[in-house]
Amino acid sequence: MKQEEIVAKLKEAAKDGKIPCAVAFKIAKECSVSTKEIGNLLNQIKIKISNCQLGCF
Repeated sequence: MKQEEIVAKLKEAAKDGKIPCAVAFKIAKECSVSTKEIGNLLNQIKIKISNCQLGCF
């Protein structure tokens, strides 16, 4: 999946500039990318993780 498509999914899932940790994990799995890559993308687009479960982001 292209980076732009992943960013679009993240932006769609985010509310008020935040995305729940579980949703970020789900998107990582759906897109076959690491949680680290999702974390990097979220930092780039300035979306914060909420309700963090494991401290992965």
